Amino acid sequence: MVEVKREAPLSVVSGRMGAMAQRDAVKAPRPPNFTLPVLSPFGEERLEPEGDYDGVEFSGLDLTGAAAPGAHFLDCALRRCVLDEAGMKRARLADTLLEEVRGVGTALSEAQLRDVEIRDARLGGIQLGGAALTRVRFQGGKIDYLNLRQARLTDVTFSGCVLVEPDFGGARLERVSFEACELREADLTSATLQHTDFRGAAHLSFARGIDRLAGAVITPTQLLDLAPHFAASMGVRVED
Repeated sequence: MVEVKREAPLSVVSGRMGAMAQRDAVKAPRPPNFTLPVLSPFGEERLEPEGDYDGVEFSGLDLTGAAAPGAHFLDCALRRCVLDEAGMKRARLADTLLEEVRGVGTALSEAQLRDVEIRDARLGGIQLGGAALTRVRFQGGKIDYLNLRQARLTDVTFSGCVLVEPDFGGARLERVSFEACELREADLTSATLQHTDFRGAAHLSFARGIDRLAGAVITPTQLLDLAPHFAASMGVRVED
């Protein structure tokens, strides 16, 4: 069932009630855990399919149309790069920072992201369908039409960002939080949620799949805002 939490923290209780509160408390995502080493500048002409990039900094590069499926990025930083139509299906990103990247139609379907931070990105139509995101933090920026269909999100934080019409269809979300961000017209069709915390969202609305909110936690205010959608999902008519 959907949990509705008060904005104020739960008080500490003793005995069995305390144990129950501990068991039922929503679990926060674990943050990315990495420290970048001294990086070497990228000195090649283009990204390569199955390319192996270790300790590399990509700064201010136009990677439009890059064809690098299966590329591996370890201990890397991509700063102020353009990723329009970049093809990186099944890429692996670990211990890596993406900062102020921008692009439309970036293809990262079936990619693996582990211990990754994405700061102040401006992206549209990014494809992460079937991807696995573990300890990933989206900090700031705006992402339109984020495709996370059938993806697995574990320990993922969206903080201070704007998400317009993100698609979580069929995705599995575990320990995912939305902090001081706007989540507009999200699609949760067939999604599975566990320890998913929407309480920090500055704006929260769903286009589809509101019936999939079991395993999530919201505030009483958010519940009131979403009440018409809950009623509609159950076929209830609300009239004066």
